[in-house]
Amino acid sequence: MLLIFPPLAKACEPPAGIPQLAGFLRKNGKRCMAWDANLEGQLDLLDREQHPADTWSKRAWKNVQHNLSNLRHPTLYENNARYQRAVRDTNRALSQSCSGSEVNITLADYQDTSLSPHQSKDLLRAADEYRKNIFFPFFQRHLPELLSQIDDQWIGISLNYLSQALPAFALAGYLKKEHPDFRLIAGGGLITSWLSSPSWKNPFSELFDHLIAGPGELPLLKILRQNPSPKHRAPDFKDLPLSNYLAPGLILPYSASTGCYWNRCSFCPEKAEGNQYIKLSSDQVMDDLRLLCDTLTPRLVHFLDNAVAPSLMKRMIQQPIGTEWYGFARVSSELSNPVFCKELRKSGCIMLKLGIESGSQAVLDAMDKGIKLQVVEQTLAALKDAGIASYVYLLFGTPAETIHEARQTLDFTVRNAHGIDFLNLAVFNLPHNSEETSSLQIRDYSNGDLCLYSDFYHPKGWDRKAVRRFLASEFKTHPIIRPILQRDPPFFTSNHAPFMSYSKNQQKGNRS
Repeated sequence: MLLIFPPLAKACEPPAGIPQLAGFLRKNGKRCMAWDANLEGQLDLLDREQHPADTWSKRAWKNVQHNLSNLRHPTLYENNARYQRAVRDTNRALSQSCSGSEVNITLADYQDTSLSPHQSKDLLRAADEYRKNIFFPFFQRHLPELLSQIDDQWIGISLNYLSQALPAFALAGYLKKEHPDFRLIAGGGLITSWLSSPSWKNPFSELFDHLIAGPGELPLLKILRQNPSPKHRAPDFKDLPLSNYLAPGLILPYSASTGCYWNRCSFCPEKAEGNQYIKLSSDQVMDDLRLLCDTLTPRLVHFLDNAVAPSLMKRMIQQPIGTEWYGFARVSSELSNPVFCKELRKSGCIMLKLGIESGSQAVLDAMDKGIKLQVVEQTLAALKDAGIASYVYLLFGTPAETIHEARQTLDFTVRNAHGIDFLNLAVFNLPHNSEETSSLQIRDYSNGDLCLYSDFYHPKGWDRKAVRRFLASEFKTHPIIRPILQRDPPFFTSNHAPFMSYSKNQQKGNRS
């Protein structure tokens, strides 16, 4: 079986899904091969000869291989100005590779002015007109050889992000037309979201033989008619070009759980889609990580969990994995404890991503976040004191918020700025399946039959336009907040942020 991760997503670390499936299938007696077409496809675009006219594009193309090399070296991340220029020039070169077409791409996104990933008819058109896709020459050159190396007719496509949808369907259209003997399976986060909709009616039955929602291991065994006596195995990354990713060393993605152990926040997509919380035992996680860290020697482990469980943190304090790590976490009593945070830093924790959402306790209570602002402030201070960077996520425009609560969030952020290393600001989207939609007046508009969100009339008049105006005119321009926002790595954001904080903390430690 061939497992494919299609373009386009950030190419700074290996995908998690196809190595997870590869390890599981091999442990259960099934041969397979994993292919990161995202990384290799982007590198292919950056290797094509171009003759741009403007000065910036000429510089970007001239230095593209040098910049790619620098992005794989840690010294670049010690100088923010050099880092920013290397990333922006690389992005310029990548975007210019499709100049003259209807496609706009960045290091983190893929958009087509004539096709929408929210419309099933447009995705089917992308499959039908696969030769127009900018990645088609790359697919055409590499896939025949890969297909010749697999001993059955099954191909799995891992579709996780909207930015992958159009290239993935072009890939599927190419395979269906030019290699019709192969059968196609699609799974991943985006497929799961589509299938969770109560109104889902499969428009892709002529293209894909199977669509899989949620974890794909057991459904794949059933489809492949293997004996369903599953045995766990750590992810297997052996097929992937681990030294080619755009990071200063291997970032190893790992999931200790799926779903969210809190699973109560209002309007949360995980809750709306009914995703169950399933976790591996701490013993299994530690066995996996020891094996992977010993054999692959990663620079950093990236936990992909919606929130790393406090019990796992305690286990890693007791038995450090010997490698720096980061991931999402919920604010908790443990993280508000300075002693616990210092022990967590000794365990290798370099950064935690925190979904704080609001600096208004009333808004947090309305969302059922289950956190208190006093504990949040204690957590930020404890993490800072321990040398663990914080990447804070704030959400504006929820139904309980007005400009008054938004300004409370502004005040909270300013008051705690010393403990915030990076900020992510988002405008609220209402998930289609959310139970809370019944309490809101839904706006009658259509953004596509596959759209995951609904528009609504804000019950307090705090609409998206007003939210964006507040963010642009008040929040982002505040002299204390602006420098935090400027620290955020362009395009790679939280994926590169640990290396920025790593350099800073190392320099601080060397001076002391």
